[in-house]
Amino acid sequence: MIPTIGTAIKPIASKVISIYKYLDRSIHFTLQYTKAALAGPYEWNELFRQCFIIGYQSLPLVAITGLILGIVLTIQSRPTLAEFGATSWLPAMVTTSIFREVGPVITGLLFAGKIGSAIGAELAAMRVSEQIDAIEVSGVNTYQYLIAPRVTATITMLVILTIFSMAFSMFGTYLGMNLNGVLQFRIFYVQALAHISFIDLISSLIKSAIFGFAIGLIATYQGFYATKGTSGVAKAANKSVVYASLAIFIIDVIAVQVTAFFR
Repeated sequence: MIPTIGTAIKPIASKVISIYKYLDRSIHFTLQYTKAALAGPYEWNELFRQCFIIGYQSLPLVAITGLILGIVLTIQSRPTLAEFGATSWLPAMVTTSIFREVGPVITGLLFAGKIGSAIGAELAAMRVSEQIDAIEVSGVNTYQYLIAPRVTATITMLVILTIFSMAFSMFGTYLGMNLNGVLQFRIFYVQALAHISFIDLISSLIKSAIFGFAIGLIATYQGFYATKGTSGVAKAANKSVVYASLAIFIIDVIAVQVTAFFR
């Protein structure tokens, strides 16, 4: 009987220990990034390079997606509002949904899929090829040179890209409004922003910054601690996207509850 109980407990204990080690390493990784980001010295050249790469690679995708999103939301929402004779509310309704929820979340998911996987795969390839080991042996702080610039760049660029996404979505909404008629841009601008408050804009940007922090931290963690072998690169890229996307939804649920107190 005793060996049977021991055999049953062993896998559970092993799982608990592995979870504890994972949490311990995750907390240590987060603290090391925070220390590197706040204390310095800063790798400005690497930070600007990462900002350029991340922003340049993502801007076309974010712009096109935002434009199409605005057009589609306008086209899909018009028939419902037309039944109640409230088509004049269409610009305000679509713009409010974009600013408060759709813009930051969709941009964050696109960012997680494109940039999160790229960062995870890049660092995983460096780990597999022992480049990170060589950097550590040479005495360079890997958190300051590899982790901090990438996470900080994801935070900064996701906020900027969210602004671009919302702007292109508004333009898409304007185009969608003009598919069934002609609406002057000045009138559309007044109607669209009539119900957008300062809290809506600030909460969206703060939420985007938190999304960027989660994406950057998860992607760099998965790449930094990738397993050896070519399969480790694929696993790191895949986990970066899946975990970052899940984190975005969890953060969004919490953020909605928090911002509801200020409206």
